Amino acid sequence: MKKTITYKTNIKCNGCIATVTPFFDKSEAIKKWSVDLESPDRILTVELEDGGNNEVEKLIKEAGYEAESLA
Repeated sequence: MKKTITYKTNIKCNGCIATVTPFFDKSEAIKKWSVDLESPDRILTVELEDGGNNEVEKLIKEAGYEAESLA
């Protein structure tokens, strides 16, 4: 079952997105994701399979960024 989760992040530009992309691409749980660069909170929206929440936060940290769940 898929679900969508949102996070406040410090991903600020397309270069940051390019840095995070390979980390998210290696995850089976993450189906689709995007970052709203227009939002001051840089909202990351992730569509994933159940149980992938911790994986998203772990991958963001591995990429060198921070994410705070808004759920």
